[in-house]
This record gives sequence, C-alpha cells and structure tokens, in this order.
Amino acid sequence: MRFDVILSQAEMLENREPLLNPKVYFFDDCPGCKQDRKKESNPGIPYKEFFYVWIVTLCTALPILSLFPFLYFMIRDLHVAEREEDIGFYAGFVGASFMVGRASTSMLWGIVADKYGRKPVILISIFSVLVDSIFLVVLFNTLFGLSASYWMAISTRLLLGLLNGVNGPMKAYSVEVCREEHQSLGVSLVSTAWGIGLIIGPALGGFLAQPAEKYPKIFSQGSFFARFPYCLPCALISLLALGVFIASLWLPETLHNHDPQTMADVATEDVETSICSSGLRGGHGEFEKNDAPSKNLLKNWPLMSSIIVYCIFSLHDTAYSEIFSLWAVSDKSYGGLSFSSQDVGVVLASSGFGLLILQVFLYPPIERLLGSINSIRVAAVLSMPLLAAYPFMSSISGLPLKVIVNFASLLKNVLSMIIITSLFLLQNNSVPQEQRGAANGISVTAMSLFKAIAPAAGGVIFSWAQKRQHAILFPGDQIVFFILNLVELTGLLLCFKPFLTPPR
Repeated sequence: MRFDVILSQAEMLENREPLLNPKVYFFDDCPGCKQDRKKESNPGIPYKEFFYVWIVTLCTALPILSLFPFLYFMIRDLHVAEREEDIGFYAGFVGASFMVGRASTSMLWGIVADKYGRKPVILISIFSVLVDSIFLVVLFNTLFGLSASYWMAISTRLLLGLLNGVNGPMKAYSVEVCREEHQSLGVSLVSTAWGIGLIIGPALGGFLAQPAEKYPKIFSQGSFFARFPYCLPCALISLLALGVFIASLWLPETLHNHDPQTMADVATEDVETSICSSGLRGGHGEFEKNDAPSKNLLKNWPLMSSIIVYCIFSLHDTAYSEIFSLWAVSDKSYGGLSFSSQDVGVVLASSGFGLLILQVFLYPPIERLLGSINSIRVAAVLSMPLLAAYPFMSSISGLPLKVIVNFASLLKNVLSMIIITSLFLLQNNSVPQEQRGAANGISVTAMSLFKAIAPAAGGVIFSWAQKRQHAILFPGDQIVFFILNLVELTGLLLCFKPFLTPPR
C-alpha cells in the first residue's frame, strides 16, 4: 500500500509544471516587446520582415561597385591617365573614396542605433542619401554619372559613403527580427543581398553605361545619355532607393525601450520571472537583473577576432571585385579578356542570380552541418585554387571562355558569401542586443577602412602588373591573383585557434 502511495506521488511530481518555469512579461509601449510577442506567437519564418532586410540591404549595396565595369572607360574619357597602363592607378582612388567616407561615420551610426533604435537609423540613412535640398541619392549618383572631372568623381563618392550608415544596424536587425532557429537564414539574407548588390550593381553599370553606343536604336547620338554616357545606371539606382525609402516607413522596430526602474520593480515582485528585454540572448524574452555595466566591446575578443578576420576577407573581396572588372575589360595583350562592359555585366548578372538561389538554400544547411568557423575554413581553402586559375583563362576564347568565366565568377562569389555570412553570425552572437548596433558599427568602420585600401591598392597593383608582362616570376596579371591568394591565405590562417575565438 505504501509503495502505491509513493508511485502516485512520483507521477504527480512528474506531471507538475516546474516551479521555476519562467513567465514572460511584454510591455505594451515597447516596440521590441511587440516584435518579441509576434515571434512567440508565430514560430515560422518572418517573410515580411526578411523582405525588408533583403531589399534595404540590396538598395544600399547597389551603388558601391556599380561604377567598376565602366570606371576603366570613364577614367580614360577624363584624360587623367597619361598612358593606358596608368588607368588602373587612378581608378583605384575613385573606388576607395566611398569606403573612406563610410569608415568615418559607421561607428556613429551604430551607437545611434543602440540608443534610438534600428528603424530610425535605417530611415535616416536612406533618407539622407536621398535628400540634401533635393534627393541626395539622385543628386550624388547623377553627379557621379555627370562627373566632369576626376576630383568631382572622388568627392561625390566620398559624400555618398559618409551618409551610408545602414549596414551595421541592418546586420543587428536581421537576427532580432526572427526566432533563434531562423537567425542563420536572416544573416544569410543580409550577406546574400549585400553580395547580390555588389554583383547586380556592376551588372547594371555594365549593361547601361554608354547606352548610345550599345543601344543606338533607343538612344540617339545627340541625346542626353550620349552626352553623359555614365548617368543612366546611376539614375536608375537612385529611383530604386526612393522606392525602398517609402517601403521602409512600415519597417517594424526591434530595440527594447524599457525603463530600467520599471523592469526592476517587476523583477522584485516575482523573482522567478524572466522579463522580455534586451538582455540575455539578444531579446528572446529573457531578462537577468544585472546592474553591472556592459562589457567593453574592445575587450570582447570573440567579437574583435571575428571583426579582424572579417576585415581581411573584405579587403580581399573588394580588391577582387575591382580587379576582376579591370582585368576582364583590359586587352588580351596585357593578359586580360578583351571583354566589353556589357560582357562584364552579363557575367556579373549571372553570378548574382545564381548567388541568390544558392545562398538562400545552400548556406543554412551548410552552417548547421559544419558550423560557422568550419564553413569559413572550407570556403577559403576552395577559393585559392580557383583564383590561381584566373590568369590562364586569357588563353581561351569564344564560347568556352564565357562559360568558364561565368562558372568561376559564380563559384567565387558563393564561397565569398559563405565566409562573410558566417562572420556576421559570429559577430552578432558575440554581444547582447543592446550592444549589437555599436558592435556592428565598429565592424563596418574597420571593414570600410580595409575596403578603402582595397581599390586603391588593387588599382596600383593592377597597373604595375600590366607593365611587367615579360617578368620571369608571375608575369603580368599572374602576380595580381597571386597577391589576392596571399590575402585569402592570411584570412584562412587567422580562422584557427588561438586567434579566432567562437562566442560563448
């Protein structure tokens, strides 16, 4: 009989809810709580919010490299280079000016995003690129298209970079707008949209620059676009930015705005309660009362190590993007492919479409299987032999050349996006929500400095390489891709302990 009583009590204990099962409090006037409540009630993928993430990131990425396919011809038309071999030198500084501007203000945008919210920074960034007396993005992009001098091209790109502060807040936003199981997809959308923007932007530049020469039946020789041959792609990107700004007015906020004293009072009333806040695990409805100041980001080694690795790979990717376009349009006598800007546009457009499909469906299972750090290592290892093969493509011609270049470009960009997406995840998981804006601001600032160096260095190295066609060791463009591989190898070596430390 006594044995039966013990069994009955054991069953009751087993079926009873845990005493410490945490309750979750949502504050009605908190936009972050509103978004967390939505995540709790809808465990599926937040398609609407992910669409906002994708389109805003795409819009801000399009103008960055859209000039690369026609930059070679524009520098030539400006007559600042005395010799054809010097065009790459001058092109590099135009490409670098945008990143110098963005590096100057990215940390500020991140701090503002942590204090006032993600949405205001996103709107202000797009709006300030749209409006300065008139819509700034139209003005700046069109001015760049209408650049009458080399220095106007540099100054307008610099101003556009100063006002582009959306990248850091958007990376934080992508993991805050969804549940934890969908974070890899959210971050993947950011890097995919960014990567596609860095591919479709140049593709638009390649297709739409010099329209009077490429499409004489549509644009006559006496038309506006014949007079200003590089204006059309810039104006088109500006119109897209206007549409994205209007759509972003409905963007939901994710940052919590709790009054600390109110949270403390609620926590005191029920010590077994976890309060939805911007505390543990990035605002997933959990709060731990902690009066200690936030950890110094510069002393957060998992964050700083991932940012350093991110900078190395960003340096590589930006240098590759510029060098690929310059190399593809340069003459075969200099080791190039003798492509037109339209041919480059076709390659980049094909890569962008393939990247969209492969990254969205390929990256999440790869990340689950290998983990973020191993994904970076594998992608970096595969990239190096691919890059080493590029200089030898100039010996091929016709359809086989176009097929090989398209495949190589797609594979290279997919591998790059796997690396960048994994680093995004590492950075965002290294800090709590209230520090993500600042953390991503530091990341974007450091990355922009490296990306500012990349076009200038890439242009100088490319110009130097074209003057050493008969060198014994790595002649011509072989030295360019060899240096790119050295940068990739540096990034790979930094992906191992004790340097790269995964977040706890």
